[in-house]
Amino acid sequence: MKIYKINKLLNLLIISTLLFTLSCGFKNKNADKNRPLSAKEKREQNIKEGKGASLGSVFGKVTGKTNFEFSSSNPMWRASLETLDFLPLITVDYSGGMIITDWYSEESSNESIKITVRFLSTEIRSDSIKIIVHKKICSTNIKCNTSLSTSDLIKNELRSTILRKASLIEKNDKVKK
Repeated sequence: MKIYKINKLLNLLIISTLLFTLSCGFKNKNADKNRPLSAKEKREQNIKEGKGASLGSVFGKVTGKTNFEFSSSNPMWRASLETLDFLPLITVDYSGGMIITDWYSEESSNESIKITVRFLSTEIRSDSIKIIVHKKICSTNIKCNTSLSTSDLIKNELRSTILRKASLIEKNDKVKK
């Protein structure tokens, strides 16, 4: 039985050594011979080709032909952030189209709310955003009950405020152009 295990281990070792040496000997025929090797050269080439961002491009010194489209060009996004600016934000994900606030309550209140705004479209329409309001009621510091808010008042007020601000932002952007 020991001889079988030793034989098996030896075969595995020989095969893996053979594969390793053969794989090191072949060169990739599609590899670019002018490819930069240092990290600095790679970065500079990527920026030159428009494949990346640098601090210079963030501060307005774009060196390549990179084209950035920031979230600031979306009126719905900007209006939502302006509307929710008094709340602490947990998640602000433009690419995922979501804003989530932290729990918010008045100082003496045992109720707090958490608001989630999901963007379904970039168009300024009432069905372009979905607003979810969670409500947390704490009877003591230890015992809290969390549920979805059944009141549409907060959702509708937020939606109308965001839509109003978004349309004003879009109108002002058109006037500037």
